[in-house]
Amino acid sequence: MRCKAYELNMLKTYKYVVIMAKYQSKWILCKHKKRDTWETAGGHIELGETPLDAAKRELFEETGAVTFDIKPLFDYWASDDTSEANGMVFYAEIYELNDLPESEMERVKCFETLPPNLTYRDITPLLFQYLEDNFKQIFSV
Repeated sequence: MRCKAYELNMLKTYKYVVIMAKYQSKWILCKHKKRDTWETAGGHIELGETPLDAAKRELFEETGAVTFDIKPLFDYWASDDTSEANGMVFYAEIYELNDLPESEMERVKCFETLPPNLTYRDITPLLFQYLEDNFKQIFSV
């Protein structure tokens, strides 16, 4: 899998959103019901949605976040031999969580650093590295 990060709005069109979120100063990640790995909140942008609308929806559906600040940070593109995708990456500061709504996610957990068992192990660390290199103020939250 190849992945590259770009300045915000450079790609112009988007298929996915990725939300890197903190709750109580820790990174919140989700565990899918069908996997034993951890991933950021995110998913497809639905027809008629803006990337921001999709990010807000996915953050709620996959973490139960009800009170949060969210902002777009940068774009990304990823591909392998069979597919490619592009998306917009967001940062969210979550202030209040409710129970997870009915979705494909089984649970959420907070981490100081990324765990080794990531669903998208070729993408997630690269996106976090780009975040760390370019948005240091977020890591100090």
